[in-house]
Amino acid sequence: MQGYTFKVYGLDCAEEVSALEKVLIPTVKNKNALRFDLLNGKLTIESVDSSIGESDLVAAIAKAGLKAVAWEQYLQGSQQKTGFWPRYGRLILAIISGLALILGYVINGMQYGFLTALAGHESLSWALDKVAISAFIIAIITGGRYVFPKALIALKGYRADINVLMTIAVIGAVLIGQWVEAAAVTFLFSVALLLENWSVGRARNAIKSLLEIAPETARTVCSHHGVDEKLVAEVKIGAIVIVRPGEKIPLDGVITQGQTHVNQAPITGESMAVLKKTGDALYAGTINEEGVIEFKVTRSAEQTTLAQIIKRVEEAQAYRANSEQWVEKFARYYTPAMMVLALLVAVVPPLFFSALWSVWVYEALVILVIACPCALVISTPVSIVSGLSAAARSGVLVKGGAYLEQPAKLDVIALDKTGTLTAGQPEVQRLYAVNGFSEERLLTVAAALEAESEHPLAVAVLRKAAMAGVTVKRAVESKAIKGKGVEGYVEGEYYWLGSHRFLHEKKQCSDSSALHELIMELESAGHSILALGTETAICGVISVADQVREASQRAIRQLKALGLKTVLLSGDNQGTADAVGQLCEIDEVHAELLPEDKVSVIKALHRKNHCVAMIGDGINDAPALVTADLGIAMGAVGSDAAIEAADIALMSDELEKLPWLIRHSRRVMQVIKQNISFAIGVKVIFIALALAGVASLWLAVAADIGVSLLVIFNALRLLKSSSLVELG
Repeated sequence: MQGYTFKVYGLDCAEEVSALEKVLIPTVKNKNALRFDLLNGKLTIESVDSSIGESDLVAAIAKAGLKAVAWEQYLQGSQQKTGFWPRYGRLILAIISGLALILGYVINGMQYGFLTALAGHESLSWALDKVAISAFIIAIITGGRYVFPKALIALKGYRADINVLMTIAVIGAVLIGQWVEAAAVTFLFSVALLLENWSVGRARNAIKSLLEIAPETARTVCSHHGVDEKLVAEVKIGAIVIVRPGEKIPLDGVITQGQTHVNQAPITGESMAVLKKTGDALYAGTINEEGVIEFKVTRSAEQTTLAQIIKRVEEAQAYRANSEQWVEKFARYYTPAMMVLALLVAVVPPLFFSALWSVWVYEALVILVIACPCALVISTPVSIVSGLSAAARSGVLVKGGAYLEQPAKLDVIALDKTGTLTAGQPEVQRLYAVNGFSEERLLTVAAALEAESEHPLAVAVLRKAAMAGVTVKRAVESKAIKGKGVEGYVEGEYYWLGSHRFLHEKKQCSDSSALHELIMELESAGHSILALGTETAICGVISVADQVREASQRAIRQLKALGLKTVLLSGDNQGTADAVGQLCEIDEVHAELLPEDKVSVIKALHRKNHCVAMIGDGINDAPALVTADLGIAMGAVGSDAAIEAADIALMSDELEKLPWLIRHSRRVMQVIKQNISFAIGVKVIFIALALAGVASLWLAVAADIGVSLLVIFNALRLLKSSSLVELG
């Protein structure tokens, strides 16, 4: 199996999607393997049998009346300098069309009166109006230069797209002598295409502009001649790069020399600069604010965190939102229905009510023009792409349109504790040694057992051991007990280290003992405990505490203000979880949970008809992230695993991005609903006017163009993301 990506010229509406599915599914065999990006005219075929080549797929696409080239070939061509005519040809032809229309109108107005000419109900004949009609013909030919050929291609593919509708309307107007209307329709539509291309281009370029965040060159240290400036694509992993104050960091890497504060807002959306010193990670596109630093490159230009974000956002456009799919499905039935209605309007009144053919053919043409579903179809992907781009700029990576819609539907937020509500950097608070064990020995054995673990509590123990100058010798035959702790041999003797639950399983501490009372007291104060023991006796307890972020408390208050219920799912002990839950005002607390227990809680919430999001670190909480309606990874910058595991990734550790995401999603859905309601409403009004016999063809065109532009501009407002903190 292999995949292909194509640029499909003319892929910008639901009819093309339907036509391509019709010709490709017999070849590809799997409808779900097809991904359509209408804004970029991009078709991705995720998997197809290896016996089917690129040329076979291009030939299949041609059967739909569309031309396709490999995406890489298209990109190479688009990078070359564009000539004068490709850049300005449409504009020049539209201007000529407009001038010819004005000339014809003036001549026509001088002969029949300007109001009569404007109303457009006066038929013109070649014998009497050669000059005016000649001007209108020029307007039609120049204005329709890019419309009529597309209509022919669409008809060859048995499709009725906007180009076909407009062409029929123009030909029909000409046949009944309405030259002013025909020229006006063509000119206005050419202007609409110009404005639509410009406005849609703004949404498309919002993602392309992410590429401009990172510099194109890097200053590398060379052994031969000091410093050499290279293109970032030429810099190899392991190279040393120098960055001066105020410069953007060109690649991902680790600081080898110097200290600075780095503005990571372009990647994470964080408002405050972050202190970076030797050994700390740097990310391409972030800004060095202070000192001169040197860093070692850890990722090539195409693999940087920024490059991965851009790739994900581009891929997200192909995963269409439910609203996009609904609109496209609606358009597939709506357009043929409107053509049937137009036919009925043209023939029923003259045949059954002795009405004038010219009047009702004219009104049928009005229905054809207003029937165009492009305002509906194009505004939704523009809204989604604008929303995705705004989210990416705010440090929220959304992996598809469907996931951008989902936060608006949530009513429950389930949160992990460590690293989500807390800082994720627990510190050892106290060592309590018993049964003849010393505190130093307690720390030494615990560090030996945790030497290979990356759990936050293990990191805290190892950090404490390093500060105390303890030499850590790895335990032998160590084995992690999922959700409980670890066991192994240290200097030939068996030890176990783990949670309060693990301690009870070992039955080495009674509920009435002084040590158990101490443990309960520590847990009620929000501490986590690690108990250490041998086969026969407990050796001591290590108290570890993590600081609850102030931002977490603010975020929970904002979530509640938005009407969401909050649930804490923690693997920690009940006392610690309750303490954190109370401090953050969490509605519901579940503690001492194994990964599968978290899944069970989420399923229980589903059974109560809740729409649930799970937010965690994206790795340990992977089962819960997958089970929830929406999986959100937090602090995902630099973590490919976290980005891979979740539907949405918050690139920084700022939990306040979560209520921002909810508001942003609701705003996107509100704009989509506004656009759909407005577009359908205007069409209904004009269809009613046409059925009443009072609608004007040029006014219908102007209204349709106006609706298209208004809904697109409304969607583009989403590019301006709102403040992260709106509800204090």
